[in-house]
Amino acid sequence: GGMSWRAALMLAALLSALNLYRWTSEKITLSLPWLAMTVAVLLGMGRYLWSQPRITPFHIAWFNDRRYEVWVTGTLAEPPDVRDTYTNVRLDVQAVDTGDGDLQAHGLILARVDATGLPLRYGDLVRVRGHLQTPPENETFSYRDYLARQGIYAYMPDASLTRLPGRGGNLFLRGIYDFKARALTVVYQLYPDPEASLLAGILLGVDSGLSYDLQQAFKDTGTSHIIAISGFNIAIIAGIFVLLFSRLLGPRRGAWAALIGIAVYTILVGADAAVVRAAVMGSLTIFAAQVGRRQDGLVSLAVVAAVMALLNPNVLWDVGFQLSFGATLGLMLYGTPWQQAAERFLSRWMPPGQARRGAAFLSEYVLLTFAAQLTTLPIMAYHFRRLSLISLLANPFILPAQPAVMVLGGLAVLAGLIYLPLGKLLALLAWPFVVYTIRLVEFFARLPHGVVLLGELSLLFVVLYYLALFTLPLTWPRRQKLSGGMVFLGLALLAWLVWRAAFLQPDGSLHVVFLDVGSADAILIQAPQGGTVLINGGESAHTLSDALGRRLPFGSRQLDALVVASTASWQVEALPSVMARIPPQTILWGGEITASSASRRLYTWADEADIPLRLAQVGDALDLGGGAALQVVDVSPRGLTLLLTWKQFRALLPVGATAQTLDALQRGRAVGAVNVLLLPQSGYAALTPADWLNNLNPQLIVISVAAGDPFGLPSEATLETIAAYPVLRTDWYGTLHLSTDGENLWVNVEKVH
Repeated sequence: GGMSWRAALMLAALLSALNLYRWTSEKITLSLPWLAMTVAVLLGMGRYLWSQPRITPFHIAWFNDRRYEVWVTGTLAEPPDVRDTYTNVRLDVQAVDTGDGDLQAHGLILARVDATGLPLRYGDLVRVRGHLQTPPENETFSYRDYLARQGIYAYMPDASLTRLPGRGGNLFLRGIYDFKARALTVVYQLYPDPEASLLAGILLGVDSGLSYDLQQAFKDTGTSHIIAISGFNIAIIAGIFVLLFSRLLGPRRGAWAALIGIAVYTILVGADAAVVRAAVMGSLTIFAAQVGRRQDGLVSLAVVAAVMALLNPNVLWDVGFQLSFGATLGLMLYGTPWQQAAERFLSRWMPPGQARRGAAFLSEYVLLTFAAQLTTLPIMAYHFRRLSLISLLANPFILPAQPAVMVLGGLAVLAGLIYLPLGKLLALLAWPFVVYTIRLVEFFARLPHGVVLLGELSLLFVVLYYLALFTLPLTWPRRQKLSGGMVFLGLALLAWLVWRAAFLQPDGSLHVVFLDVGSADAILIQAPQGGTVLINGGESAHTLSDALGRRLPFGSRQLDALVVASTASWQVEALPSVMARIPPQTILWGGEITASSASRRLYTWADEADIPLRLAQVGDALDLGGGAALQVVDVSPRGLTLLLTWKQFRALLPVGATAQTLDALQRGRAVGAVNVLLLPQSGYAALTPADWLNNLNPQLIVISVAAGDPFGLPSEATLETIAAYPVLRTDWYGTLHLSTDGENLWVNVEKVH
């Protein structure tokens, strides 16, 4: 912006006027270092100007903000970014059609398309139709600047996509991205969510699978660097590659093979600015070891940053690059001296050898983390306006498990690519470390006052902070990283895994779990003998996958049955992708197949996957084992009304009920008294009349609804009608877990209202 240019010009002028010459007591002499800095600033400004796009009639951004639709043909510049209800695709444009035929064009665009179910890949030739816009911006965030830093100046938010015959792109990148897609599939075959999505982020750079709540927990605890590929991850990868290839090929050839491996891994995980910086730094370390020179970390860091800025000047405004650069700088400046100070302190009470090992462990998981946070604090405060106080406590507990997560998790995925049963066996070794990471992050995120929310900060605060910080000593040699305590940690986690597996075994009770998926229904039933049935799933695939992964026994990658009790889009949008990971043995279907695009995709997937599917009729029942049954008591165009029974327990689940359902069930008299009643459509008043409740006389009413539902559900009239009954709502209490022995009912809630 203009302010950035004015600041740069003022800096150049100041350097030129005040520092081009230096004064001594005898004469004025030319100061070459300051002259070099001035020239560097001016050259940087020139390089930035040169990098700006020239919007000509042949650039795709020329067609932004027109009133008419355009057709854009191009190839996918990277794998699609799949979200819950839409997919972002980046196209390398080849042609644009405004209605008069294709015109040659170039540039990149970001197109947002509805979830089509098409298996899109990097290099696919596609055609999108919609309105091209200049990316938007507001007072708090500029999507325009964010995309511009990636060379994208055109945005199509309402695109419809058609895949064309043929495939372009770089052949080498196609191979890497195809491998990544296959590896991602294996990750979800080996692990349940949320462990699978965390490993996908750590190993493959795909962090979009994590639920919003879990992503926020990582942010609040200052542990997001675990998910994002960083210098920590690259250091582990580099060490593995050097050790492996050196033994196979010898030291020198092994080093070159390790460099190639790091480059491939960098591309595999996305090659953003922070990853590239970490990869180059890791490569320089390997190179320095081969030529017999000690790497000067500060010089290497400066060279890497300069080269990256030369190749792409916009990288300087990338927050990920700023955080990565700042964290690495903190490790280099303060890591070793703090470790030495810790060693001197510990040597007062223990032998020198133990003091060195203790200081190394303390430095690895406490002091280095604090050093990185010290130099990234102003960046976090300036950009995100929040500080995580709990991170100083969370990181020392979480970081020791991460090498095991990467090494064991990576080995399991590689083995699964070769032979899936072998991968599942190795996955048992990695899984407890991943679970440990997630559970501790969630635990620390729940602690009160762990995050401080800040207002808008001035850039002057950042400048003054760094001026004060860098008056400390700047250069000390760093020592190699050491890890300790992993054997004890592994045994503790193994014991925890055994106990958790024992608690997840069938306990002879019937469990009904109303998952918190917003204003939709997702009900997981676990029968007394262990059978599992899922009713609907809601909109968010990430939320549903996370919830099922936490509640299904480890290794259970299949449901006994899926019941589609409503085919509305908000009820089944999550199912096509999640069921591909956790397929049901059979499907009981109610509602119009063509009611939504999601229901059509689910039906098509079931047909292609050869999953037995039958259309429900009144009187149909699923035998859950042990005398428990799920009966269909009404079928409407909207879906099914279900009655769950076991011994004396009865729960009515009118997920697909309509006004005609109420009449068909004689306003509830045909069902009789129930223990639990789910309100249909999140408490819509027309489906919750007083006589319906009087005839059913439920002991407990459940409402699945999102906080701040846009339609104002549950209705005020409904709240008045149910005022005399005990009520549990997912927006107040989160996921609701009901368990019964057939006579008594116990309720556990996820959060306290």
